[in-house]
Amino acid sequence: MPISKRQRLTAAVLSLGLIGSSPAAIAAENVVFVTGAFRRSIAVTDLEYLADTGQARGLIADVLLIAKQKPEEVSKLLKAELSIPLLLTSRLLSTRLGEALLARIAQIIYPLYAKRAGIPALRAGVINALVATDGKLSAISFLKAYPVDEMEVSIPALLAVLQKAKSVSELIQFFMESPLDGLRGSAGDGASSSERPAKPAP
Repeated sequence: MPISKRQRLTAAVLSLGLIGSSPAAIAAENVVFVTGAFRRSIAVTDLEYLADTGQARGLIADVLLIAKQKPEEVSKLLKAELSIPLLLTSRLLSTRLGEALLARIAQIIYPLYAKRAGIPALRAGVINALVATDGKLSAISFLKAYPVDEMEVSIPALLAVLQKAKSVSELIQFFMESPLDGLRGSAGDGASSSERPAKPAP
């Protein structure tokens, strides 16, 4: 379906304003799972409640029941923290590798109705979360710092990734390998072109 002018304008405005947004001013309120005309929203407050208590409520309780997942295990994943330095992360996300990694993740999660703003939204969410938590990133802190109120999750894109990764380590490897391969390819092209003999001057 072609992108409307309104959607393009929304993406442009978001791209300009995301990085400077304050985590306290804007935060994701709902995670919206979408495939075709199907759409279901899970409140971030319900995810935070699950992380804090290990108990599921609302739609997420039904989802976990159907998926045969224990709330306690999901709770651990939601609040698991990764300590990473703010300055280094900010610089990394501005490199070619960082941009490639963000682009891959932005195929799965992005602002609702504004997929083109996926990369700046991801970058802002990570940086804002690290600022708010003194360098500790978790799923919950990221959602609370995500700079739009509704974050879309593409179910087809998510399932495609999950089919290729059976563990967390495989998932990380999946996201990292493609950007690295792309950079290697670019480097190889550059090297091969530089190795070509120059044409003799007429």
